[in-house]
Amino acid sequence: MLPLLLASSSAYRRELLARLHLPFTWASPDIDEQRLDGEPPVELVRRLARQKAEALAGSHPRHLIIGSDQVAVLGEQVLGKPHTFERACEQLLECSGQQVSFLTGLALLNSATGQCQVDCVPFTVTLRELSREQVERYVAAEQPLDCAGSFKAEGLGVSLFQSTHGCDATSLIGLPLIRLVDMLTKEGVMVP
Repeated sequence: MLPLLLASSSAYRRELLARLHLPFTWASPDIDEQRLDGEPPVELVRRLARQKAEALAGSHPRHLIIGSDQVAVLGEQVLGKPHTFERACEQLLECSGQQVSFLTGLALLNSATGQCQVDCVPFTVTLRELSREQVERYVAAEQPLDCAGSFKAEGLGVSLFQSTHGCDATSLIGLPLIRLVDMLTKEGVMVP
């Protein structure tokens, strides 16, 4: 088996990948993550996932490189990482009582052959009706400033949900393991 490399600095993605009990290393890709003019969100996450994997291919020529990227979408609006307390509160209040789609792009690049599998795994969350007080308490407690949509589904953020819908709950956290196992299997990696 070629060595696995996670093209991400995300601790959340490392924790998820560790669930597969496969040895891996990780490195942070240096790419421009700006959305192109008119680029649909699905294409954005697919492109960025692929670019993250490709960015490390030169320095890791015989690896299976995993790239992933995620955006949250409310209606037609792409929600980025809030970075500040106030912006996180604003995002959650905008999403209150609404459906938010999380689109997670996934790429698996075999840097030895150049073969790259790319997909987008959607997951939908409907948030409860939230008051400003609830939102501020949540943001203060969990500090989801580096999370698309301003919540951590793997933590207290689940208390904000009314319902969820999708085929792979791990995609909501940022690395769709069910789809990744499919991709790894095509590369001859057996899990478990």
